[in-house]
Amino acid sequence: MKGKNILIPGAGGFAAVNVIKSLRKSNVFSFSLVTTDANPLSVGFHLADKGYVLPKISDKNFLEEAIALIKKEKIDIILPTSGFDIIVYSKHKKEIEKLGVTCFFSDYDVINLCNNKIKFYEATKLAGFKVPKYTDDIKKIDFFPIFAKPIQGKGSRDTFLINSIKDLEYINEKYQDMIYSEYLPGIEYTIDVLSDLDGNAILAVPRERIETKEGISFKGKVVNNVAIEEEAKKLAQFLNIKGPCCIQMKEDINGKLRLVEVNPRMGGGTIMAKYAGVNIPELILKLESNIEISENEINFNSVTVLRYYEEIVIKNKKKI
Repeated sequence: MKGKNILIPGAGGFAAVNVIKSLRKSNVFSFSLVTTDANPLSVGFHLADKGYVLPKISDKNFLEEAIALIKKEKIDIILPTSGFDIIVYSKHKKEIEKLGVTCFFSDYDVINLCNNKIKFYEATKLAGFKVPKYTDDIKKIDFFPIFAKPIQGKGSRDTFLINSIKDLEYINEKYQDMIYSEYLPGIEYTIDVLSDLDGNAILAVPRERIETKEGISFKGKVVNNVAIEEEAKKLAQFLNIKGPCCIQMKEDINGKLRLVEVNPRMGGGTIMAKYAGVNIPELILKLESNIEISENEINFNSVTVLRYYEEIVIKNKKKI
């Protein structure tokens, strides 16, 4: 079988590292891993076969340089790990596909909806999914504590737990375009979901987020919970997710699960599904190659995964 040239954007992120590690544990395909990032010190550059520095997506030259790279490296498939790059790639999906590239990610309108928390909550609530109480108007807030975050933010940037009117007014004055939602004190889950390119949800792997740092799960427990799995797949199909996504749910004060958000890409804890028995990046390559996925490949065990930092040392050039 011809080796695949795989592009993994966001080489500096945990998700990209997760994908690289998962693929290195696969023996089904031969491939070359190409990573990109705006930061020249991205760790993924040293784990993949090749690494390229691209401009930030806000740079007018980003798309031009990305397309040139795709042509140069004869990329066969793009795997979504970066919440930033995927916006541009999805917007120009048809153009990229004309180059013979399989874009294993959702369409632009889907990604746009998931990235706008107000519109996302409105759409999913209307469809019958359980979401927290929320508003973008502080005059409508009559309950505390509440959680504040940017309507179109990513990760844990500019997120705040607010306990009083005084704190609320301060955040509202300092930050614009924020969503204020009911604080959910219970167990938090991330569900890794994989759909095919027709939007059919194939599998869902829930994991309890035991300990997180800056939005990344450092201690997690993969759990067998049919109700959560079915709800996650139902949600992915409603949204018409294509490829991978990670869904966040959390329990409210009464222990009832509420939908928090959907990231239409692989997340920073994807490797945990691999250790439970489901190698999502490998399954993506199988889907892309029209290879049937067996029932055994989507079954998983309950495992607890503890993570730690690991170093890569780069020798600096000697000063003259």
